[in-house]
Amino acid sequence: MTDLKIETAAAKAAAPATWKLLLMLVAMNGLAPVSLYILVPALPILAKTLGSDVSAVQLNVSLFMVGLAISQLVTGSLSDRFGRRPVLLGGFGLAVIATVICMFAETLPQLIAGRFLQALGGATGMVMSRAIIRDLYPRERVGGMISLVIAVMMIAQLLSPLIGGLLETSFGWRAIFYFMAATSVVITIGIALGLPETRPERGPADESGFLKDVRALSASRVFFGYVFCQMLASAIIFTFAGGGPYIVVNQMGRSTAEYGFWFATSGLAYLLGNLVSVRLSPRHGIDRMIWLGIALQIFGSILNVIFGVTGLNQMPSWLFGTHMIVMFGNAFAMANASAGAISIRPQAAGTASGAMGFLQMGFGSLCSQLGAFLGGQFATPLPLNIAILIISASCAVVIVLLVPRTHVAVTTEKIVEAEAEETGLI
Repeated sequence: MTDLKIETAAAKAAAPATWKLLLMLVAMNGLAPVSLYILVPALPILAKTLGSDVSAVQLNVSLFMVGLAISQLVTGSLSDRFGRRPVLLGGFGLAVIATVICMFAETLPQLIAGRFLQALGGATGMVMSRAIIRDLYPRERVGGMISLVIAVMMIAQLLSPLIGGLLETSFGWRAIFYFMAATSVVITIGIALGLPETRPERGPADESGFLKDVRALSASRVFFGYVFCQMLASAIIFTFAGGGPYIVVNQMGRSTAEYGFWFATSGLAYLLGNLVSVRLSPRHGIDRMIWLGIALQIFGSILNVIFGVTGLNQMPSWLFGTHMIVMFGNAFAMANASAGAISIRPQAAGTASGAMGFLQMGFGSLCSQLGAFLGGQFATPLPLNIAILIISASCAVVIVLLVPRTHVAVTTEKIVEAEAEETGLI
């Protein structure tokens, strides 16, 4: 581990200035989520324009997330072996080409294929941002740095549905892809010119490192506890995003632009939660922050179910007002669970980040379809509210079962090292 520390210190020395690094991390992490959410308000319009039903058009979201899942599983491991920079630039180049395909799509299958390729390329930024943070910062700062990157990125992401709704209303749905193509090119050029390689070098004796990393991570129940918590917390976002536009546009009779505004309130709560997490995470630690986040998620979900039973959340202000509590806590849970997962084995941060992203997006694609079904097939938001409460409670279950609690001053990293020694992995 001494060589790894020396190499990591060298990577830190070669890193760009903090504000430039933060800007690049935000851009690479945000490209895929913005590409996902900016099209969401236009989905009901696409269904009418392309003559398809709700479930078929929803594939633009669900298969996008499948693409994100597959890409992260592969590119995370590739970045541990070949470096963060070449994998990142290759992925973003693919994202630019795919966005051009979407611009000129004439049928729904063509659009879906372009969106899938767009996800394959854009997902590299999500994996690399987490891995680069772990390359450059110690474990106790990773949760706060992830929260900081997400908080700044959320300024763009929370506005993306509003921008998508306004572009569709003013210029048609193709304008969304013209906007994303220009954005993707600018981000790719900026990273090519400004981001150095941060991955610690692995010597010739560590050529079998990938299999060793996979075995070590697979043997750790703590790793899976953090990963499943992050996966379930993110599923809340995907489920609500899948059902939200149909509830607001179809059930409540509002416009796509208005849905974009209300969706932005959820993003604002998530942004504020991450800003608070930046300050609290270094002081209180990963596990306490996760539990605080889970408690807020469950509290907000229970309120939404109560308002659903009484019929209050037939108004957007009630539905999104209580969901803001869920999203505020969601920020705590997601950022710190991510930090825990990629800190289990720092030299395999890319592999851990990719595996986590794969499960997050794979499960998220199913939850997005579930959300669309609950929002599109029922006349009340209550079924969607109940689903989110169940998912919120599941976060607590996996932490209780998989992440051991201890009354001695032992870090999770030491617990995991002990597990690995028992199984002969280190």
